[in-house]
Amino acid sequence: MSRTSAGHSVLVVPVPELETYVLERTRHYDDSFVSADPAFVHAHITLLAPFVASPTTDDLERVGKIAAAAAAFDFRLDEVRVFAGGTIYLAPEPAEPFAALTAELSAAFPQCPPYAGLFEPLPHLTVDHIAGGVDLGSTRTSLTPFLPARCHADRVSLQWYANHDCRVIAEWPLGGSPRHGEGAEIACIT
Repeated sequence: MSRTSAGHSVLVVPVPELETYVLERTRHYDDSFVSADPAFVHAHITLLAPFVASPTTDDLERVGKIAAAAAAFDFRLDEVRVFAGGTIYLAPEPAEPFAALTAELSAAFPQCPPYAGLFEPLPHLTVDHIAGGVDLGSTRTSLTPFLPARCHADRVSLQWYANHDCRVIAEWPLGGSPRHGEGAEIACIT
């Protein structure tokens, strides 16, 4: 059953190493959030959400400067945990580079507190939810082929989430270095 979403923007670090798993779980719950955008990565660690609905050129440049000032980094995902509300997630190790990016972005955009101020930001990659026979044990078992995942954070992605309209708006390489042979300019994809 599809829920209707007016949509919102979010700043994330894509995690392509877990894309196969997260894409399958997204399809399972609500395929209206499966993106047709080939640049979109469903598996991600959120840095700031919700973000500005209609970012200005100045907003985009501010994000670009923060991304350029942060070095790309390696991290590992293998610890499966659950939040009190039933969201099952993977905790990145180390978590500090993600927390630092969230702190920088929050300071630059005080009008956009992480999770609208409802939750303390904790770096994580959502993989499932406890419901309908899914629990921590079944999720650990289904993640066995994917873990441990050795990952590389190389960019910040501004994504739009809405039913039938999940897409990348812009991306910036961490450290300001080119990614996959591309130029270091802001890649606005609208």
